[in-house]
Amino acid sequence: MRQADGSVTVKGDPDHPANFGRLCSKGSALGQTVDLDGRLLSPMVRGKPASWEDAIGEVAARFRDALETYGPDSIAFYGSGQLLTEDYYVLNKLMKGFIGSANIDTNSRLCMASTVVGHKRAFGTDTVPGVYEDLELADLVILVGSNLAWCHPVLFQRIEAAKRARPTLKVVNIDPRRTATSDLADYDLRIASGGDVALFNGLLHQIERQGAVDRAYVAAHVTGFEAATEAGQPYDLARVAAETGLGRTELERFYADWIGTERVVTVFSQGVNQAVDGVDKVNAIINAHLATGRIGKPGAGPFSVTGQPNAMGGREVGGLATMLAEHLELGDAEHRDAVQQFWGSPTVADRPGLKAVDLFRACKSGQIKALWVLSTNPAVSMPEADSVADAIATCPFVVVSDIMANTDTAVLADVLLPAQGWGEKAGTVTNSDRTISRQRAFLPAPTKTRPDWRIICDVARAMGWEQEFAYSAPDQIFREHAAMSALARDRGLDFDITGLATLSPNDYDGLAPQRWPITDAGPSERLFSDGRFHHPDGKARMIALSTSDSRARPIFEHRLITGRVRDHWHTMTRTGKSPRLGRHMAEPYLEIHPSDAARIGVGPAELARLETATGAMIARVLVTDRVEAGTIFAPMHWTAETASQGRVGPLIEAAVDPYSGQPALKSSFITVRPFQAQWYGYALLREDATPQTDYWAKARIEGGWQIELADTRAPADWVSWSAALFGGDVETAIFEDPSAKVFRLAAIKDGKVTGLLFAAAQPVAVARAHLVRAFASSSVGFELLAGRAAADVPDGGALVCSCFGVGCNTITDAILSKGLSDVDAVGAAIGAGTNCGSCRPEIRALLAETRLKAVAE
Repeated sequence: MRQADGSVTVKGDPDHPANFGRLCSKGSALGQTVDLDGRLLSPMVRGKPASWEDAIGEVAARFRDALETYGPDSIAFYGSGQLLTEDYYVLNKLMKGFIGSANIDTNSRLCMASTVVGHKRAFGTDTVPGVYEDLELADLVILVGSNLAWCHPVLFQRIEAAKRARPTLKVVNIDPRRTATSDLADYDLRIASGGDVALFNGLLHQIERQGAVDRAYVAAHVTGFEAATEAGQPYDLARVAAETGLGRTELERFYADWIGTERVVTVFSQGVNQAVDGVDKVNAIINAHLATGRIGKPGAGPFSVTGQPNAMGGREVGGLATMLAEHLELGDAEHRDAVQQFWGSPTVADRPGLKAVDLFRACKSGQIKALWVLSTNPAVSMPEADSVADAIATCPFVVVSDIMANTDTAVLADVLLPAQGWGEKAGTVTNSDRTISRQRAFLPAPTKTRPDWRIICDVARAMGWEQEFAYSAPDQIFREHAAMSALARDRGLDFDITGLATLSPNDYDGLAPQRWPITDAGPSERLFSDGRFHHPDGKARMIALSTSDSRARPIFEHRLITGRVRDHWHTMTRTGKSPRLGRHMAEPYLEIHPSDAARIGVGPAELARLETATGAMIARVLVTDRVEAGTIFAPMHWTAETASQGRVGPLIEAAVDPYSGQPALKSSFITVRPFQAQWYGYALLREDATPQTDYWAKARIEGGWQIELADTRAPADWVSWSAALFGGDVETAIFEDPSAKVFRLAAIKDGKVTGLLFAAAQPVAVARAHLVRAFASSSVGFELLAGRAAADVPDGGALVCSCFGVGCNTITDAILSKGLSDVDAVGAAIGAGTNCGSCRPEIRALLAETRLKAVAE
């Protein structure tokens, strides 16, 4: 909702079946991210502003030249799960049907490609059988490699609410780390990284051993049962324990719960997909459900939850190098002929294109002559990210379409095309349970920006395909997409939205959320309920699986696992603009077990340097038993814009699953050593600046920026060094204690504090949350150099609830002063935890900590 002053407030739709009005912290903070700061507002050609006509002409000419000189496979597109379905559709049509190559991949390859292949191996199609209601109907929910509380907090809330209403609902969390999701679980299985296939092979072995196979279902609807169960025979409790690091008692409990519960949903996400055996992990999970007939039924089934807003929509229209549109097969000549006839295209790609990792390697080798990156940041998000950045820089011609001007990838482009973002453009997206939703524009788009679908069509028309891309609105594209789904329907596939093929523009604008299939009779809610699958014999397939890890670990001492933080998304292009979201986790960090920290020689809040054969990073140390000894966790979000050496992508070896090509982003082997800082610093400033230090990490705050600092060399003159950071023409107030190696400076201009610097030989211990709040006020003064709140000024403490800006001290004070005993009582008293709910585990931890202190006293 746009306010009179131009600001935007965001509320959930209470009638939407996916969230019923609930929003995560990222969604509720979107209003803070729609300003024009940092936006790409004009086409740029070789670093200079250009007209759209000139920019599109340049792109079309260079693509046409590459096509004619080197052939269709010299061109590549790399898209994104942030694109709308209509964008994806025309991009795929242009590449596969008119340029004639399948070199179109997206960052969805990094997200869910292993699930796509696992589904197709098992079901014959890339079909998600589950729906969100199953999470509430189940008697047992298994979460595998999915920190749902932080990564899918709305779904987490739905499970949490169901468990409160029905305490017999059990939740099991399977993850190498103890995460916020563990707070909801009846128990955790702290599985060794890479142990999932062994765990679920062991489950299959126990299903057969304990007589839990649904023999009638298997006989009627499944092939491959004998081979799969034979492969599972060696996975007795001893072997599974050895490969998973779990105890025999833990395994017996888990297997008894799974086997003894008819309505079980197994939810899996990136911890499953992002592995060298990701496809096998997916099929190991599906095998257990097929063997017991627990699929296609209310409250039962395997359920993949995607990591991007429209990864599903991209799958529907063929937005990966291995697909045709509408779930049709690239390797099927009859399917290709049908697609070519429908599009009226000169050709259709007849073989798979380059998957993401190979695509950028082909850029570096010279095979790709022209590259178009749309709405994503592969110079950060890809494995071996330094090499990917070099590959992009090496490619003879690079186009980037984005909303932001200075991403790590955008700065490497020859041509920048300013796209429209959320709130400015219209189209559709599909979520993890196949629900298609309309995204509507409510903001005026900057004058020289265009929606992605139009940019793509402009290029296609300039290349000579005027009539085939003569769309003037997204509803026209959607109708074509819906009509094309008849090709899948007529070939016995389940992707069918032909019921939407005749929508009027007004009907499209008012389209209510619906799950596909959607025929003339309306939407269908549940798939596979009749036991019919999409292999030629109509049966599902169980897959025989075994385990191995071919990657050697000779010189590396620790295993790195990666993931997300609660309040940021991907490479922070949008969430990094929100001061509210930046306060929870303001810099890259490492979770290190206490025994590892002692052996490495690093303490809490110090810095450590991680290295692999492909790159390095520096991050803050968080000593915790949330990770097991030998394992280190690092989040994935920081870029060259937000931290000096905080990118995790360069560390990750580009090892991929052999079937899906999905990189093993979750796990690499690393060495760790202390970063030998001579001094640490913390600064607040009104204007953005990049310090000349070995380590820095910055985040937006209200009224400015905060920067964490460290360096291996101390400045000869702190005042001069500070002037370079804060800008000249300022007065300074200084506090210095040479014996304690403490230096503090306030920069003042026109009677107002414009910058603060705290420096010390050890990690700087100041009340950051108090300083950030005070710095945002125009009335602050020199008292801020104390670094803490005055006795009569409350300090809210480190942020816990991003939605309402509530800190840990405020929560603890409320617990003590009001005698609060549970999370709901805290919410009722001060609001924390009552919106997105992703902070509820932290609130619960504060309640437990406060009770322990009270008992001790």
